[in-house]
Amino acid sequence: MTDPNKYYLFYDGDCGFCNHWVQWILENDKQERFLFAALQSDFGQRFLNERNLPTAELSTVYLWKPGGFYLTKSKAAFAIAGLLGGKFKLLSYLRFLPSFITDYFYSIVAKYRQELASQKCFLPSPEERKRFVDH
Repeated sequence: MTDPNKYYLFYDGDCGFCNHWVQWILENDKQERFLFAALQSDFGQRFLNERNLPTAELSTVYLWKPGGFYLTKSKAAFAIAGLLGGKFKLLSYLRFLPSFITDYFYSIVAKYRQELASQKCFLPSPEERKRFVDH
């Protein structure tokens, strides 16, 4: 069962770079608007299949609100910044740039995300673990 009041962030669960940003969002999501699911999880694969999206393409982040919309790549990143609010909201104004430009830079980062990953492993706290969807 999904929560229509939450935003679901689908990400590459095997990517240290992606996990770093999930941890960053957890730390900055004071209103607990986001839930998280790895694209590799059953829930993530179901999300992709239901939208006829490629299930093996893990370099794209998806932001989804049940009953509403989903965004990908740079548009998802800008929406996340806007939802976090505060000083991060400024980044959301980049959404007005053309997608072909912002997604180009997103794709470069996505291509090298494994090399950008730190060696640290992210282990969520028990409280943070409640915000991960893996069914």
